[in-house]
Amino acid sequence: MQVSIHRTVKKNGTSGIAEPAWVRYLLLAVALSFLTLFLMLPLAAVFVQALDKGWEAYLEALKDPDTFSAIKLTLVAAACSVPVNLVFGVTAAWAIAKFAFPGKSLLITLIDLPFSVSPVVSGLIYVLIFGLQGWLGPWLQAHDVKIIFAVPGIILATIFVTFPFIARELIPLMESQGREEEEAALTLGASGLQTFFRVTLPNVRWGILYGVILCNARAMGEFGAVSVVSGHVRGSTNTIPLQVEILYNEYSYAAAFAVASLLAMLALVTLAVKSVAEWKIRQVSAAE
Repeated sequence: MQVSIHRTVKKNGTSGIAEPAWVRYLLLAVALSFLTLFLMLPLAAVFVQALDKGWEAYLEALKDPDTFSAIKLTLVAAACSVPVNLVFGVTAAWAIAKFAFPGKSLLITLIDLPFSVSPVVSGLIYVLIFGLQGWLGPWLQAHDVKIIFAVPGIILATIFVTFPFIARELIPLMESQGREEEEAALTLGASGLQTFFRVTLPNVRWGILYGVILCNARAMGEFGAVSVVSGHVRGSTNTIPLQVEILYNEYSYAAAFAVASLLAMLALVTLAVKSVAEWKIRQVSAAE
């Protein structure tokens, strides 16, 4: 079966390809069906199950001390990991996009490492380093420093799985902007820091926001690496995803979905802010 393809001319004079109407509608139907089946229905099911026993049961599940502790720990992990990754991401992107130096390709490869390593493996690496039987375990135990099965281990694991997001968002953005404006500022007598804060940083502010949004969402929703290093101590080292797992395994389905709805709402808010950031980035790119 052959599909006829019509060539059209756009307003700017360039030629484009226009598929038949039935092809466009078919592709749209497939995309919408996929989104409905794998995104909309599961998302709706979370809120339906969360409110299955009414608002009182929903609020009671969120007021549970263990759940409240999990929410607080999740916020602490995100609040610690996002600023660290922000500093690293901006610094690494600035160095990679604006300067040439030995080992540049290696640095780019290392930034992508968490994308290729399973979160469970990354958590296990921290156990092998900081655990009681790990490389630094005896020294840490002798000095009464606890990292694994404690809050510091959760923060370290969260930082590891989230550190590529900001850097990976800023590197192509900075590379596309080139170095002309920075070179002009330096020629006019601006220092390196003045150039960074008054030229480079304002040009990538929406890209930074976009990266921070993605980094924060991953930090609050991380399960694999945190599960390995947390020890699952209720009321102490459980984050929201781990608390959901515990409640579900205890057949407290309404409470589990109530806590899971917090992550679902976070995803919706992240999607909204992400869309605004993408729109702003497109506007800035079009203006340039």
